[in-house]
Amino acid sequence: MIVPTCIVDGCGFLLSYMSYLTTFLFLGAALALTLQSRFAQIRMFPRFVRLVMGNIKKQTDTSRTDAMSPFHALFTAMGTTIGMGNIVGPGVAILVGGPGALVWLLMYIFFACVTKFVEVTFALHTRTISDGKIIGGPMRYLHDVSPFLGYWYAYIAVFLFTTWTSLQANTLANIFELEEIPKYTVGIALALIVLVTLRGGAQRVGNIASKLVPVMFLLYIFFAFTLLSRNLDALWHAVQLVFIGAFTPQALVGSLSGFTLLQAMRVGTYKAIFITEAGMGTSSIAHAMADTKNPTDQGILAMFSMLSDALIATTSGLLVIVLGVYNGPFRSTMIYEAFRIGSPVAGRFVLLATVTLFVVTTAIGNSFNGMQTFASLTRHRFVGAYIALTVCMIVVGPLLDAKLIWDIADIVLALVAIPNIIGILILAFRKPEVIKV
Repeated sequence: MIVPTCIVDGCGFLLSYMSYLTTFLFLGAALALTLQSRFAQIRMFPRFVRLVMGNIKKQTDTSRTDAMSPFHALFTAMGTTIGMGNIVGPGVAILVGGPGALVWLLMYIFFACVTKFVEVTFALHTRTISDGKIIGGPMRYLHDVSPFLGYWYAYIAVFLFTTWTSLQANTLANIFELEEIPKYTVGIALALIVLVTLRGGAQRVGNIASKLVPVMFLLYIFFAFTLLSRNLDALWHAVQLVFIGAFTPQALVGSLSGFTLLQAMRVGTYKAIFITEAGMGTSSIAHAMADTKNPTDQGILAMFSMLSDALIATTSGLLVIVLGVYNGPFRSTMIYEAFRIGSPVAGRFVLLATVTLFVVTTAIGNSFNGMQTFASLTRHRFVGAYIALTVCMIVVGPLLDAKLIWDIADIVLALVAIPNIIGILILAFRKPEVIKV
């Protein structure tokens, strides 16, 4: 689908200004919450291990018919964050902001672990249950700060989730097009999978996510590590480029020419927000469905789930540098190019299999979150209409311009994320007892 150049350029211009504001606001908030919690991402690791070993099972409450188990809620939320953003986002960040963007991406992940802990804990603390239906997430806890913020978030988030799902379909279709598979077939197939899953409700979403997320994570990481281990000299050079680009005010030589420290910081942080959803509140919607009595326990699970985001983002970013595919025009297929160069036969099929799983789980998770947000606005009426809209957007997504849809998603991200980060900062300092661990 051909889009006028003025629209694409206009979106890019607006995004460049919005992303500067978002970068400093989110980095500052993550640092403030980390200091307030006394570095909870370090202190709470032993408790996270105990939860994973099974202690959380003693705290479940089976009276909530629409709830998921804590780990199904975790995997559903991870299904939205561990997606195409993790494997494509770092490459896009490096293409736009230089190799140094990867350091800032990881730095944000470290500090924003606490941001995710806070929003998930408040999501469970403020959720409401009526007729067995659970509604929780930013639309609920922001309402406690200001009803306007709650409604603003809910209305914009409904649009954000459909945009994100279109983006996932677009990226997958662009990759499969390199295999001579028509884009529209990818959109139709993905739309049918999402439709069938959503019709099964929260339990089906949780069951599918809990089975697919670990498989796709391990398969992708194993093969990516294999490719990196074959290019150790290039890997060391890539690490040097990353740190030089991250902390040099203006790189003057070689492939870093034209990239600045501020550009690396802005792009790296902004893509990290997109990849992890920390500070956006979106992943807290699925966590709010958790069948647990202790909100902070679910918050801890969410906080350390970002380790998986960091691992995938690091390997993806290093791969596009090591295999030299991070230069050239904007495109969302760099990681496919890297896998195909590193392993022309096996790499190609492993990536196709893993990205398909990544997109399926992310599309399901985002559509589920969108459905929950829509239900909070309509008191669970007309949900079928929202599902129909989501299916249509998945079918249309592959036909749109890749850069345009990335820019639109990033602009809507800021419109959702800025009110959310302000809201959780107010809640964290107004009600510190809720997040005390």
